[in-house]
Amino acid sequence: MTPEKPGTAGSGRRVRAPRDGESARRTDSPSRGGASARAIAWKVLVRVERHRAYADLTLHAELDRSSLDRRDRAWATELTYGALRMRGRLDAALAQVIDRPLGSVEVEVRNLLRLGAYQVLAVDKLAPAIAVSETVELTHQLGFERATGFLNAVLRQLAKRAERLRFASLEEDPLAHVRDWGSLPEWLAQRWLDALGPQEAIALALASLRQPPRTVRVSPDASLSAVARRLGGRPCQFAPSGVTELAKDPIRDPGFLRGEFTVQDEASQLVPLMLGAQPGDRVVDCCAAPGTKAVQLAQQVGPRGEVIALDRHPSRVPLINKASRRLHLRNVRALQRDVVQGFDLQGPMRFRGILLDAPCSGLGTLRRNPDARWSLQPSDIESSAQLQSELLHSACRYVQPGGNLVYSVCTQTAEETEQVIDAFLDKHPDFERDDARPWLPEAAHSLLDSQGALRTFPHRDRCDGFFAQRLVRR
Repeated sequence: MTPEKPGTAGSGRRVRAPRDGESARRTDSPSRGGASARAIAWKVLVRVERHRAYADLTLHAELDRSSLDRRDRAWATELTYGALRMRGRLDAALAQVIDRPLGSVEVEVRNLLRLGAYQVLAVDKLAPAIAVSETVELTHQLGFERATGFLNAVLRQLAKRAERLRFASLEEDPLAHVRDWGSLPEWLAQRWLDALGPQEAIALALASLRQPPRTVRVSPDASLSAVARRLGGRPCQFAPSGVTELAKDPIRDPGFLRGEFTVQDEASQLVPLMLGAQPGDRVVDCCAAPGTKAVQLAQQVGPRGEVIALDRHPSRVPLINKASRRLHLRNVRALQRDVVQGFDLQGPMRFRGILLDAPCSGLGTLRRNPDARWSLQPSDIESSAQLQSELLHSACRYVQPGGNLVYSVCTQTAEETEQVIDAFLDKHPDFERDDARPWLPEAAHSLLDSQGALRTFPHRDRCDGFFAQRLVRR
């Protein structure tokens, strides 16, 4: 394959993750628990591929069962998320040094190869020879002795040819470049190419490989400047109460338990603002767990207002209560309800504001959930759009005349965004799109499209990918 132009990435260069905000590079060697950290990462990779397991839940469960110290827990986390983010690029690299299709290799050995390839090609402070030997040793420990010779040969060849690996350029083969260098399944690479064009598709793919910045929303009774100074961050560009690019882990700061701030992406902070909730209002958050937007609304409506936070999953309702207690809020009523079936509430049944932050494909949050790109199937987008339409049709019944409903999803697909809204408005002529500008800070007005919908993208706006439309009942 022909060399690429400087800056287009991939040809004859080390196969590593983008530097901006990526997972921290190791500056030391793993401790004695390093082998166990690798084993945990391998287990998660296998479960994600074989069972479409959620990487975060699986990893947390494995870490809770382990006796790893803090350093090796971090090492296991980096290996897991790094190998998941880079899987497409690693597979394209491995295909250049393996004598058979990678798909023909059993899933356990295939993920040992990926784990080793990530360490060889993407972990700067780990010598390739050590990465190879440690992965071979792990293969013995896991009981795959029959594969050690094969794995050793492939990884040694990969380390030897690391600087001579070749990837299709964006000019010669846009699909192969976005798929392999952008580390996406082919169907998703093609979707982004069709929707955005080659340059933006690869920009979005590369942005989705990076770790997102640490971002918090500061509570109304706390000082934004003090939080920013203490956590080593800066005020957000769009969200008026946000602080981002934090140098310190906000969860470990005492201010978190005191309720001074909530961990929340900048785009997510804008969505509740679009509801225009005022002090004393009574509003509904339809798919509320884990409660991040519900507590933001609760702080907007104040102690004389109320937020009714609904979620269909009984196991997730306690998460809303937990978030409320941490912020010392008494105006959140968390209930288990299937919104498709109705609110089923006693008392007034019409509300001035309803937020529907609907379940979706989550393609706008691939930076946070790198496993989603491999677990998601095209049919999942169709299923999500169907559920979103059902939720919207049900929730709109409870909006009072003159009231509004905000529909939001953390994805960019047409099926889950404008097509859901278009279909809804066709069936409900008493609703119309409404301009969200009066409810958003001026800096965020540039994020609204011609229909007044909020649209954010990681590669353009340095925040999660969101779509939100404000609808008003005439």
